[in-house]
Amino acid sequence: MSDPRFDAPVFIKEIFQTTIDTARTPYFYNDGGAPTYLGQPPAGVVPLTPVETNPQLAFGHEFTVAEVLGVKPTLPYGIETQLGFAASEVAFEPLWATPDIAAAFGITLVRPGQAVELSSPVAELQQIEYEYGVFAGHWSPYQNTGNTLLSVVCTDLEHHNFPHVFASTDPTQPLVISVGRYWPKLGKIRLADLWVPRGCALYIPPKPADGNAACIDLHNNRNSARACWGNIRQNSIVTHTLLQSEHGFFYWYWNALSTVHGRPVDIG
Repeated sequence: MSDPRFDAPVFIKEIFQTTIDTARTPYFYNDGGAPTYLGQPPAGVVPLTPVETNPQLAFGHEFTVAEVLGVKPTLPYGIETQLGFAASEVAFEPLWATPDIAAAFGITLVRPGQAVELSSPVAELQQIEYEYGVFAGHWSPYQNTGNTLLSVVCTDLEHHNFPHVFASTDPTQPLVISVGRYWPKLGKIRLADLWVPRGCALYIPPKPADGNAACIDLHNNRNSARACWGNIRQNSIVTHTLLQSEHGFFYWYWNALSTVHGRPVDIG
């Protein structure tokens, strides 16, 4: 086999996009696993109270942030901050997304039959159905590697001033969202992979920059198909994401060390 022509792996594929007017339909309702946006919650459904950031909550593996190696404006898109970890390798703790664990990263878990009111400085958002491949996280926008598929994955997290809904809509696999909570003044960060059960969703409210905040909540969904590793028949998942697809301003936090991503101990 001197010239093996393997099928190209799925990276990130957009399947379908629809516009959500959050002024007219401000409620996200998890309709039996289907992400739905309504003017009012259904009769008998009391909306969840979105979690407030509590800096005392801490889940995930903790690492010392020894220094900030650089801050790089990449206007008009955002600002990159490179963090230096006092570690030789970085492991994201794999955790099933429960209300308490999600709250430790400023996130509200929305189970089937539950609703939450959205907050957004931008009325018009997009819900996009994506297909994410297992290699979607194996790319670095920071390390001058271009579009090379990498054998390692760096820490790559963000926050921004628009909301997200990450809906776990694949028919067979859970959704995996990488998250972090960074305490700049304490020089520490907690890192985890939240495994979102099929049919559930995560609501992340707008998280603008705040120089006085005790902690910064971060996320990234390029490792969405992490649950497919080891499955010879499935190497991608389908998921739905609410986001601002154009003109968003991002705050990226990254570290160059290779990362480890496992599976929750209680997974089947």
